[in-house]
Amino acid sequence: MSSKEVKTALKSARDAIRNKEYKEALKHCKTVLKQEKNNYNAWVFIGVAAAELEQPDQAQGAYKKAAELEPDQLLAWQGLASLYEKCNHINAKDDLPGVYQKLLDLYESVDKQKWCDVCKKLVDLYYQEKKHVEVARTWHKLIKTRQEEGADNQELHQLWRKLTQLLAECTEDQNNETQQLLLTAFENALGLSDKIPSEDHQVLYKHFIQCLSKFPHETARLKKACEGMINIYPTVQYPLEVLCLHLIESGSLTDEGEQYCCRLVEMDPQSGTGLIGLGIKALQDKKYEDAVRNLTEGIKESPLCTAGWYHLAEAQVRMHKPKEAVLSCNQALKNIDNLGVSGGSLHQKNLCLRLKAEALIKLSDYESSEEAIRTLDQVSDANNIPGLLVLKGLAYLNKGSLDEASKIMEDLLSSYPDLTEVHALEALIHFTKKDYLQAEKCFQQALEKDPEVAEYHYQLGLTYWSMGEETRKDKTKALTHFLKAAKLDTYMGKVFCYLGHYYKDVVGDKNRARGCYRKAFELDDTDAESGAAAVDLSVELEEMETALAILTTVTQKASAGTAKWAWLRRGLYYLKAGQHSQAVADLQAALRADPKDFNCWESLGEAYLSRGGYTTALKSFTKASELNPESTYSVFKVAAIQQTLGKYKEAVAQYQLIIKKKEDYVPALKGLGECHLLLAKAALVDYLDGKAVDYIEKALEYFTRCYGRALKLMSTSNTWCDLGINYYRQAQHLADTGSNSDDLQELLEKSMHCLKKAVRLDSNNHLYWNALGVVSCYSGIGNYALAQHCFIKSIQSEQINAVAWTNLGVLYLANEKIEQAHEAFKMAQSLDPSYLICWIGQALIAETVGSYDTMDLFRHTTELSMHTEGAIGYAYWVCTTLQDKSNRDTELYRYNILQMNAIPAAQVVLSKYVERIQNYAPAFTMLGYLNEHLQLKKEAANAYHRAILLLQTAEDRDAYYVTVRNYGRLLCSIGEYDKAIQAFKSTPLEELEDIIGFALALFMKGLYKESSKAYERALTIVESEQDKAHILTALAIAEYKQGKTDVAKTLLFKCSILKEPTTESLQALCALGLAMQDATLSKAALNELLKHSKPNSDYQRSLLTSAICALQGRSVAVQRQASKAVHSNPADPALWSLLSRVVAQYTQRNAKGGAVAGNVAHILDSNHGKKALLYTAVNQLAMGSNSAEDEKNTALKTIQKAALLSPGDPAVWAGLMAACHADDILALVSSTQPKRMDLYLALLSAVSASIKDREFFENYNQSLERWSLSQAVTGLIDTGRISKAEALCTKNLKSNPDQPAIILLLRQVQCKPLLESRKPLPDTVLEELQKTVMSNSTSVPAWQWLAHIYQSQGMMGAAEMCYRKSLQVASQQGSWSGKLSSLLRLALLALEVCMANVSNDHWPSLVQEATAEALKLCFCPLAVLLQALLQFKRKMGARETRRLLERVVYQPGYPKSIVSTARWYLLRHLHAKNDYELIDVLVNNAKTHGDTRALELNQKLSSE
Repeated sequence: MSSKEVKTALKSARDAIRNKEYKEALKHCKTVLKQEKNNYNAWVFIGVAAAELEQPDQAQGAYKKAAELEPDQLLAWQGLASLYEKCNHINAKDDLPGVYQKLLDLYESVDKQKWCDVCKKLVDLYYQEKKHVEVARTWHKLIKTRQEEGADNQELHQLWRKLTQLLAECTEDQNNETQQLLLTAFENALGLSDKIPSEDHQVLYKHFIQCLSKFPHETARLKKACEGMINIYPTVQYPLEVLCLHLIESGSLTDEGEQYCCRLVEMDPQSGTGLIGLGIKALQDKKYEDAVRNLTEGIKESPLCTAGWYHLAEAQVRMHKPKEAVLSCNQALKNIDNLGVSGGSLHQKNLCLRLKAEALIKLSDYESSEEAIRTLDQVSDANNIPGLLVLKGLAYLNKGSLDEASKIMEDLLSSYPDLTEVHALEALIHFTKKDYLQAEKCFQQALEKDPEVAEYHYQLGLTYWSMGEETRKDKTKALTHFLKAAKLDTYMGKVFCYLGHYYKDVVGDKNRARGCYRKAFELDDTDAESGAAAVDLSVELEEMETALAILTTVTQKASAGTAKWAWLRRGLYYLKAGQHSQAVADLQAALRADPKDFNCWESLGEAYLSRGGYTTALKSFTKASELNPESTYSVFKVAAIQQTLGKYKEAVAQYQLIIKKKEDYVPALKGLGECHLLLAKAALVDYLDGKAVDYIEKALEYFTRCYGRALKLMSTSNTWCDLGINYYRQAQHLADTGSNSDDLQELLEKSMHCLKKAVRLDSNNHLYWNALGVVSCYSGIGNYALAQHCFIKSIQSEQINAVAWTNLGVLYLANEKIEQAHEAFKMAQSLDPSYLICWIGQALIAETVGSYDTMDLFRHTTELSMHTEGAIGYAYWVCTTLQDKSNRDTELYRYNILQMNAIPAAQVVLSKYVERIQNYAPAFTMLGYLNEHLQLKKEAANAYHRAILLLQTAEDRDAYYVTVRNYGRLLCSIGEYDKAIQAFKSTPLEELEDIIGFALALFMKGLYKESSKAYERALTIVESEQDKAHILTALAIAEYKQGKTDVAKTLLFKCSILKEPTTESLQALCALGLAMQDATLSKAALNELLKHSKPNSDYQRSLLTSAICALQGRSVAVQRQASKAVHSNPADPALWSLLSRVVAQYTQRNAKGGAVAGNVAHILDSNHGKKALLYTAVNQLAMGSNSAEDEKNTALKTIQKAALLSPGDPAVWAGLMAACHADDILALVSSTQPKRMDLYLALLSAVSASIKDREFFENYNQSLERWSLSQAVTGLIDTGRISKAEALCTKNLKSNPDQPAIILLLRQVQCKPLLESRKPLPDTVLEELQKTVMSNSTSVPAWQWLAHIYQSQGMMGAAEMCYRKSLQVASQQGSWSGKLSSLLRLALLALEVCMANVSNDHWPSLVQEATAEALKLCFCPLAVLLQALLQFKRKMGARETRRLLERVVYQPGYPKSIVSTARWYLLRHLHAKNDYELIDVLVNNAKTHGDTRALELNQKLSSE
C-alpha cells in the first residue's frame, strides 16, 4: 500500500470515528498497520475507537504503543489520560499520575492553561490517595507558575486558601515539610485577603490558629497568631481562649497571661478557660479559696480540661481537703485516658497520680493507703524518684506495715542522706513505734533543713504532746510548735484541735478552747473530735443556741451514714427538750452512721417511747440488748413494753433473763407477777381455767418475792393494800373449796387489818377504800354499813369511779333496794359506759321488775366482754324467746333474734359459760338447743349428753326425759341411729314425741316394718288432725320403702281428705306420682298443693312443677316454670340455683342466662351457692366460656371454686374434668401446649372415691361413672396418650364386660393411630366399627364419630348419612346441643367438599340448609362463619362476600377464634380487590386484637 493509500485509510478512519462508526475505524487502522506497524496516528485512532467500543485493554495498549513510538506527541498521552479518567482499569490509578506528569512536561512550554488544568487534576488525584507531600509540592508549583504569569492577588488568595483546605484536614499524618507549606499557605492567604477585617478573613484566621494548635512545636507562632487576631478582632473570644488554654497547659501564668484571662472573663463570665486560668494564677499566689472557686466554676463549663482538674486537686490538697482532691485527680486521669496517653500527657498523668497519692495518704485510713500504693505503682519509673518513694513509705506507715516503711526509709537514707522528706519519714516511723525521743531528733533534723514546713512543726508538737510525764506537765514545747504550724498553714485544722486540747486541759480556758475547736471544725467539717468538743464546751458554757447552731449546720451538710456525733447530740438535746419527733429523726440518722452503737439504740427507744411508739421502741430496745446483752436496762425496757402491748409471754421471757442475773430486781419481779396475772385474766376470758390457775400460782409466787423485797426496802400503803387483797383472795378460795371456817375467818380479819392500815397511810386513795368496802360486804363479815361508808368514801376520793358506784349498786340490790341500786348503776354507766358489771346489774334489775329491755341489756353485756352472769342471762332469754312460737311476726322478735343475730351470739357466750361452770345442767340443755338451731348437730348432741349425765341422779325426771328426747332426736339427725334407738328406749315411750322419734330412728336405720308399727302406735294416741296427717305421711313413706306402693297411695289419699291436709302429705303424693311416672296423679296432687301452699314454699312448688313438665317431655316449659318462680321471688337463692340447673339440663341454648342465674344464687347464699357454682360452670361450658375468650369468668375457674367448697360431690369432679378437657382442646386449637394433661386419671379417681363415700341413686352413680370414664378417655385421646386410654378402657371392660359404651370408647382409642397414619381402613374394620355404633344407636356422639371415620376415608356420602342419623337421634331425645352439633358438623362436611372444588350443587345447598337450621335453633357464630366461607369459595371478589365476612369481624358477640378466621379470609378478599383503605382499617383491627396470624398474612400479601 502506497503512502497515499495509507493517508486515505487514515482519513477514512478519522471520518468513521467522527461518524461514530468505531468498528469501521478499527478496520481501516488495521489495514494501515499491516503496511506500517509503527504508524502513530493509526495506533491513536485504534485507542480512540477501542475506548468508545468499551475495550479498555485494547485502547490502553494502542495508546501506550503510540506513546512509545512518539513520546513527545500529545495525542497519545491525552487519549491515555482520557481513558484512565473514564474507566476503572486496574492500572489506571497507578499509571494516571505518570501520564499527568508527562502531559505537564509537554504542556509547560506549549499551553499554560492546559498545564494548569492538568496540574489541578494531578493534585486531586494525589489528594484522593492521601499523598500530602505531592499535593503540597504540586499545588505550590501551580501557585508559583500563576505568580510568574502575573495572576492577581484575588486569584492567588484563592489558590493559597485552596491549599489550606487540601492540607488542613489531616495534619496528623503530615511531615514537617508539608506542615510548613500548610502554615505558609495560611500566612499567604491571610496576607492576600482583600478585606481586613471581614468575616471571611476571621474564619480563615480561626482555621490558622486551629491548625497551629495541633503543632506543639509551633507555640511561638501560635502565640503570635493569637495576638495578631486579637489586635484585628478585639471582641472575638476564640483567640483569647486558645491563648489562655495554651498558657494553662504550659502550667505557669504570668501577669500578662492573667490579663488575657481577665479579658476573656470580662467578655464571657461563664468562660471555662478564663476561669481556670484565673484559678491557676490564684493557686500560684497561694490564694487557695479563690483558686478553688474559680477552678470549680471553670471546670463546670470546661469539664474536659485536664489541667483544670489537676490544679483544682492541688488547691484542695493545700486546703487539707483530701477527699475532694482524690475525686478531682480521678476526673483528670479519666480525661487523660479518654484522650490517649502520648508523651506530654504521660508526664501530666504522672503528676496527677502523684498528687492523688498525696491526697490518699492524707486520708490516713487503710483502704486509702492501699489505693495510694496502687496509684504510685502506676507512675512511670516510680522506684527511682525519691519523693515518690517517700510517699510510698508514708502509705505503708498508714497501713501499719512498719517493716516495709522502714525498709524504704533505710534505702532512701543510704541513697539520699540530705533529703528532708526522708528524715521526716524516719521521724514518723519512730513516732509510730512510740520512740518519741528519736522522733523528736529526726523532726528537728528535718526542720533544720526546711523550717517552713507546717506539717513538721505539727508532728513535732504532737511528739511533745505524747511524751512522758515531765513533758505532759509542761506542754509549752508542744504549744510553740502547734502555734508555728498554725501560722505557716492556716488551713491545717488538726493543729487547731490540739490547741483546743491545750487551752481546755492545760490552761483551763474553755472560751479559748472552744474558739480553737470551732476553728478546727470550720477548716475540716469531717473532724468529729473537734466538732463534738466545740458542742460539748458550748453546752457546758450554757450557750445552747451556739451548740444547736453547730449541730444543725453539720447535720444539714451531712450525707447519709455520716456525722454520728452531731446527730446523736442533737437527738439527745431534742429528747431532753420534749421534741420527740425531731429526736427520733436525729437518732435514726446517728444509727445510720453507726448501727452497732447500743447507746444510740437505747436513746432512740426512749424517744419512741416518749411519743407513744411502743412497737418501734420495742424494736430499738431489743436491738440494744442484742448489741449489749449485759445491759439490764435494755432488757427491762423490752419486757415493760411487751407487757404494755399485751405480749405477756414474751415479756415473761425477758423478765426471766433479768432475774437470772439479779434475783431481787424488784421491777422485774413486779413485772413477772403482773404479766402472769394478766395472762390468767386472758385465760379466764377464753375460759381456759386450768391455765388461769397455773398463771395465778406463778403470779402469787413472784408477787410474794416482790412484796417481801419491797417491804424490806420501803413500807408503803400500796404494798399493804395488795397484801390485804391477797388475804381476801385466799379466803375466797377456801370458801369455794369448803375448807375450815376458822382459817377463813382469820384470813378475812388479816385482810381487813391490812386494808385499814393502807387507808390510814393514804386516806385519799379511792382504790384502798373500794377494796375495804368489798371485803366488808363478804358473807363472812357482812358489815354492810361499813361497806356503804367505804364505797361512798371511795367515790368522794375519786368522783370518776365506776367501780365503786357499781359495788354500791350491788350492795343496794343485795339488800333489795331497787331504786337506789338502779341509780348507782346508772351513775356507773355514765362514768364508764364500757364497764361490764354495772350493765349486768341493770339487766338483773330489769329482770326483777319484768322489763322488755332485759334481753337487750344482757345482750349488751356480752358485747362488752365475757361474764358468766351476763352469758347465762342472755342465753336464757334467747332460748325463752325461741320457744315461744307465737311471737315470730312481732317486731320484738325480729329485732332481738334476727336483726341482732342472737342465736350465734348466745351460743358463743354459753359455750364459754359451760367451759367455766360445768355442773349446771340447764346451761347444757340451752347450749344444745342453740346448737340445734345453728345446725351444729354433733355439738348439740354432745351438749344434751352432758346435760343427761348431770340429770341422771336428779329428782326431776321430766326434765331428764325431755333432755333424752332431745338427745335421741339429734342422734337420729346425725346418723347415729343405734344410739338414738337406745336413747328413746330408755324413756317410757308414752309421750307422742318419744314414739314418733323412736319410729323415725327405726326408719332411718332401715327397720321399716318396726317403724311402721311405731307410727301405727302413735296414731292411737295422736289428738290433733295436723299431727295425724304428719304421722300418716311418714307411715306412707315407710310402706313405700317396703314396696307397698298402693298402701302408700291409700295412706296419702287419707291425708288429703282430712279437714286439715298438710302440704307435706300433698308433696309426698305428688312425688309418688312422679316416681310411678303417673303425670295425672302428680298434676292432681300439685293442684291440690297449690291451694294449701304456705309462704316460703316457692322452691318446692317450682321443683315439683318443673319435674312434671320434664315428665311430660316439655323442656321449654321446665325452664319457664323456674323462671316464673324466680320472677315472683327474686330474693330466693334456691330458685336461682334451680333455674341454673334446669337451663343446663333442658335448655342449653340459654346457657348464658343459666350461668348468670347460678352466679346470683352463689352471691345470695353461699350454702345454695355451692351447688349453684357447679350449675354455673356447666352453663359456661355450654356457652363456650373458656380461658382465651373470657379470662374473668371461665368455666374452669368456676368449677375450681366449686371443688374447694364441695370436695365430696362427685359431680363437681366430673365437671372439673370437663372444664380441663375444654381448656386442653382450646390449647391444641391455639397451637400451644395443654397445661392439664395429667389430671384426667386423678379426677376420674376422685369421682369414683366420692361416689363410694356418699349414697346416691344407683342409676345416677352408674351414669356419672360412665360419663366420667368417657370424658377421661376422650381427654387422653385428644392429648395423644393412646396407650393410657386403651389401658383404662380395658381395665373397665374387665370389671364390666357387657358395656357397649365402653366397647365404643375402646374402638375409638384403637382407631386413633389408624386415622393418624392416613392409610385406608379395611372393610372389615369399618364393618366392626359400624356394629359397635349400632350397639350404641341412641348415642349422638357415636354416630358423629362414625361420620368422622367415613369422612377421613373420603366416604362423604356415608358421613352425611351418619350425621343425619345423629341429628335424628338428637331430635328424638330433645337434645338441643346434639342437634346443634350435628348440624354444624354436617355443614363443615359439606363445606370441606366445596373447598375441594367438587362440582356438585348438592354440597353448597347442604351447607346453606344445615347452617340455616342451626341459626333457627340459636344465634350461632360458627354457622354465620360457614355461610361466609361458602360465599368466599363461590365468589371471592363479590360484595356479598365482604359483607358476610365484615359482619363476623366487626360486629360484637363473635368468639375470638372465629373472628380471627374471618379476618384472615377478609384480608385475602380485600387484597384481591386492591382496596387499600379497607385493608388499613382491617390491619388496625388486627393490631388492636393482637391477631398476629392476620398481620403476618398481610405482610406476605403486601410483599407479593
